[in-house]
Amino acid sequence: MTERVVLAYSGGLDTSVAIPYLADQTGAEVIAVAVDVGQGGEDLDAIRQRALDCGAVESEVIDARDEFAAGYCLPAIRANALYMGRYPLVSALSRPLIAKHLVAAARKHGGTIVSHGCTGKGNDQVRFEVGLGALAPDLRIVAPARDFAWTRDKAIAFAEEKGLPIDVSAKSPYSVDQNLWGRAVETGFLEDIWNPPVEDLYSYTCDPAQERDADDVVITFDAGVPVAIDGETVTPYQAILELNRRAGAQGVGRLDMVEDRLVGIKSREVYEAPAAIALITAHQELEAVTVERDLARFKRGVDQRWGELVYDGLWFSPLKRSLDAFIEDAQRHVTGEVRLTLHGGRATVTGRRSEASLYDFGMATYDTGDTFDQSLAKGFVQLWGLPSKMAAARDARLGGC
Repeated sequence: MTERVVLAYSGGLDTSVAIPYLADQTGAEVIAVAVDVGQGGEDLDAIRQRALDCGAVESEVIDARDEFAAGYCLPAIRANALYMGRYPLVSALSRPLIAKHLVAAARKHGGTIVSHGCTGKGNDQVRFEVGLGALAPDLRIVAPARDFAWTRDKAIAFAEEKGLPIDVSAKSPYSVDQNLWGRAVETGFLEDIWNPPVEDLYSYTCDPAQERDADDVVITFDAGVPVAIDGETVTPYQAILELNRRAGAQGVGRLDMVEDRLVGIKSREVYEAPAAIALITAHQELEAVTVERDLARFKRGVDQRWGELVYDGLWFSPLKRSLDAFIEDAQRHVTGEVRLTLHGGRATVTGRRSEASLYDFGMATYDTGDTFDQSLAKGFVQLWGLPSKMAAARDARLGGC
């Protein structure tokens, strides 16, 4: 019986060429699977037909936008997921979802091999393959660009030789990956880390230096989930769409950073993530109002580790699953409203309110109505500093040793 390869298909040159190439190299039939995670671009029906025209025996397109928003972007909001304190995991969040659908397609079509278009230099090969290994360890994995030393020149020559119905002349000066949660741009002149980004590489955001009126937006959360914008009920998908539009119009969410890749190298990346930055900023502020001090301190460490696990391709790991349980419990009281002013490339918190607030005006005020018992403070300070005071006395007695 002929084997079948399930290919993660984007519709571009590399994955289109991979269809006949994989058939030649493995002798298997190719099933092309395109997953819509809000990346925009071409019509999915056109992508589906192109895969068939390139030799796929089956071609599926899957609308996973709502699933991506609710099942992957929403957990990132609740975890305040910012890798290295800045990057909101644009590509990393989509890979486990795509892996899940590749496995489902393999089961449906009798596939024994799964293929992707990643190189051996990036993070995505790890994210796909570790995810696939967790979900379906029986499936073999083939990565043409990595396993067969595939280059763009070879891909173009192969496409011309086979007469594939794709445009091999158009070449972007950048490598771009985008989805609902944001957009990642790299390579080309950006590889010289002294070169500044140019305006034409941006797509999700307007120039923040342009003069425009500020935009005030109120985001309502229920247990850490954004449920309304300016009083209008929204799904996670709708919230992200709306804030991509409004925050993007104000230039919010532009990042230019050198990050630590999982494979051990440093890479310069330019990101656009307007909704991600706006939502995480608002969510962090609401947590500051509603989460008790020690829980909040501990959760910051959990959030950092959660982001690292997802960046490193460990979405399906036991530790990630346990951290999810902690975060779920920590969100019980993260309910209320946050007002953001979107302007000049920034999302600035200008108001917050919650029935679950731990902020007590009477305890906080320095004016009339102060209910804080200051007589307790002197003894507290003395006891709090007692261990340090005793250690300092010991050091002085022993000559500073």
